[in-house]
Amino acid sequence: MRFILTFLALLALALPITARAQSPDLATDLAGVISANRAQIEKPSRQTIAPVVAAIAATGPQGRALLQAWGDRALGLRKSDRLLVITAPQGDAMKLLDAATGADLGTVPKDEVTLLRPNSGVRGVISAAMAGTALSDPDPKRRAGALDALARKGDAAQLTLLRQALDDPDPVLAGRKARLERLLTIQYDPDPAARVAAIGSFGGDTALDFRASLNPILTTRRVALETVPADANIADELVPGRDISREAAYAMLVDAGLAPARLTPQAERQTLAQHIVDGMVGGVPVAQLGDEAARDRAYTALEQQGLVQPAASEAEVTAALERFHFLDVYAEADSDVTDAARAALRGTETRIAMMQAADLSLDALSLASIYFLAAIGLAITFGVMGVINMAHGEFIMMGAYTGYVVQQFIADRTASLLVALPLAFVVTFAAGVALERLVIRHLYKRPLETLLATFGVSIALQQLAKNIFGTQARPLTAPAWLDRALTFNDVVSISYIRIAIFVLALVFLALYLVIMNRTRLGLEVRAVTQNPAMAASMGISPDRINMLTFGLGSGIAGIAGVAIGLFAKVTSELGSDYIVQSFMTVVVGGVGNIWGTLAGAALIGFLQKGIEWFNPANTLAAQTYMILFIIIFIQFRPRGIIAAKGRAAVGA
Repeated sequence: MRFILTFLALLALALPITARAQSPDLATDLAGVISANRAQIEKPSRQTIAPVVAAIAATGPQGRALLQAWGDRALGLRKSDRLLVITAPQGDAMKLLDAATGADLGTVPKDEVTLLRPNSGVRGVISAAMAGTALSDPDPKRRAGALDALARKGDAAQLTLLRQALDDPDPVLAGRKARLERLLTIQYDPDPAARVAAIGSFGGDTALDFRASLNPILTTRRVALETVPADANIADELVPGRDISREAAYAMLVDAGLAPARLTPQAERQTLAQHIVDGMVGGVPVAQLGDEAARDRAYTALEQQGLVQPAASEAEVTAALERFHFLDVYAEADSDVTDAARAALRGTETRIAMMQAADLSLDALSLASIYFLAAIGLAITFGVMGVINMAHGEFIMMGAYTGYVVQQFIADRTASLLVALPLAFVVTFAAGVALERLVIRHLYKRPLETLLATFGVSIALQQLAKNIFGTQARPLTAPAWLDRALTFNDVVSISYIRIAIFVLALVFLALYLVIMNRTRLGLEVRAVTQNPAMAASMGISPDRINMLTFGLGSGIAGIAGVAIGLFAKVTSELGSDYIVQSFMTVVVGGVGNIWGTLAGAALIGFLQKGIEWFNPANTLAAQTYMILFIIIFIQFRPRGIIAAKGRAAVGA
């Protein structure tokens, strides 16, 4: 009896100890995780750290505090004993907490702690692990960060946590949560009907995250099966010799261990020659080995005797290819899900193609506005005056350099731009007047001499720019409000600079029409252009009008240079990049007609972008094809798209 009482007393004392051993507190659990994974924590790798992070997160609040510090690069090692600690700066010192228990360890100098600095990949794993609990954090920034982490790396467990935190006081975050929940449903929900419904809920969505969620569903693997399972989700069945080469198909069988390696004729002959015994090989006389079927029989006999490695003859290869089915099988097992994903992706691709066409049209319209802006001045000097000015591109270059110089004195980009535009007009207007007075006025009605003279001026101006500014490209920086893009979706966007150039081109179109049709200068220009002698008899000075007209065209080229310099390289060759297109714009559109210049710019801009779309890797080829097209076009319509009807149509 005493023995029994003693045993029961010992058992009663042992029970609390056993209970404590079976239900250790979280701090002990965390300490154990840290001890078991110390090397991984000190030197983590993105490929292997996820299980460690998950184990730490599962230990409770202190584990999450450790992860938060680790992700914030506030986790370190105390040098004196290599204890893992959470740090917080306090002036020149560092406050320490025990990472496993949260106990206050006081403060130490900063050089007494070695901080752990996980890379961005490891921090991403940590963020994803903590995202589930942070989805309901009172701080909206923490909730937004958790959504970002889940968007980068979510899983089925976090889908459950996300569904529990869909209600959010911030409507923007609530919308993001709802969208992310549908995306994760597509990828991780075990119910196929829920996944199909989630795919259908996106309707015509073309966003990149939706397409990314569909792609894994439609991933396929190529397999060879002798018997196709009834529930196999087949994407395509491949016929050897048509959809897949016979060699590749048989290589699949060999790699999978379903068939022996192929026997080449040369290897077969060499092997048979090594096994000739008494004029026989595998029971087949040597004299008969000239026949392929006899050689196959001999080799098969050697295989059966175990004298050679098994290998497949051509007939055996054919038989194996006929026996097996070669399939592309979806990684997703449910056919309803893949059907929904495939239909959604087809619809998305159609809409993306339409958006790409819209984006290409915007690019073409933008390029057309650039060409039109560069050609307006030439439309005046060449289209109205009939002067072939090969230095027109250098006036564009002078305008761009004027903008650059202004920015060296005015730091504010908006103010510098407001100063640079009129100043570029003044500088290039003066340069144009000087060129007209010194060179052009002596060469009117002599187009060849004018071309050669202005070509020489062009070379001289380029060299002068190199001497002053050097050969390196100079920056002409756009204001911050222009250094962005108008984005409609993931596909369609256009930069504010190009929009500004488009608006500027329309402004100068309107200005040209007003000057030529509503002002005395325009009336005098048209009069001098149509009949200089008659205009002179009416008191109009042809020399003065020619000078002002040439200066006006040059000044507009200078303003175009400032606009073009905001997105192009400002170098001495800037003008030469646009002179050919400017002449083509004026000639193709119709000499002497501003509406023709506009039409020519549109034709060349859309044509060049269209050719580049077919061959995006070679823009030089696109320009070559465009020039060939223009040459052919002029053969059939030498007076341009909108031909001027006589000299009286100058201002039309």
